[in-house]
Amino acid sequence: MTRTVVCVPTYDEIESLPRLLDRLRAAQPDVDVLVVDDGSPDGTGRYADERAAADPRIHVLHRTSKAGLGAAYLAAFDWALARGYDVVCEMDADGSHAPEQLQRLLDAVAAGADLAIGSRWVNGGEVVDWPLSRRALSRGGNLYTRVALGTHVRDATAGYRAFTAHALRTIPLADVASAGYCFQVDLAWRAVRAGLTVVEVPITFAERSEGVSKMSGDIVREALWRVTVWGAGYRSSQLRSLLGGRAARRTHSRAGSPR
Repeated sequence: MTRTVVCVPTYDEIESLPRLLDRLRAAQPDVDVLVVDDGSPDGTGRYADERAAADPRIHVLHRTSKAGLGAAYLAAFDWALARGYDVVCEMDADGSHAPEQLQRLLDAVAAGADLAIGSRWVNGGEVVDWPLSRRALSRGGNLYTRVALGTHVRDATAGYRAFTAHALRTIPLADVASAGYCFQVDLAWRAVRAGLTVVEVPITFAERSEGVSKMSGDIVREALWRVTVWGAGYRSSQLRSLLGGRAARRTHSRAGSPR
């Protein structure tokens, strides 16, 4: 049987985590949950420990400080792979990702996807309670990412995902240095470049109703800077390959010309 774990990074999510765990356990009773807490001062980690003590399918990974979303997920991936899980999922703790829609991602993986992304910006995807400015920022950022990196993924910043263990072992996770939300772009792009099958499935994304958003200007600037650097390197390599190919063809043509 396929073993699946949902990784939920937390920092000060005491208001939202209880309801999320209730919904997730109800929607997917056979799936394990790993709460990755970065030393939340509001008691989120202690609450997760209490739930884990009462439910053998809930686990907790404690980290001593807030080191960013990327570092939390990398630690979670290591934990899951070491324990032999076949499918490793990402889910936000704030309730913006509906546990009731997780089956869509799991179905995509069962159908052959190495990485299934719950997408807001494909046909059937939807965003609830976002202002126009936030929608424009997300759509614009994803368009910029597609152009810069030459990828087909329409929602590369999405954080609702399901990876196969094969995908996580194929992606060079040790080389990933992204800390904020650009971590999601980084992994999606690495999956595409590795030749893995990446599938987007539509989801309904809802703005958090409890707690405080972790989005900040620094996170947006980090993502913009990293995508720009990655894109410049990618396009430069394309240009070098093109010029190298033309030079090789000219050399071959001259070598084959009659003397």
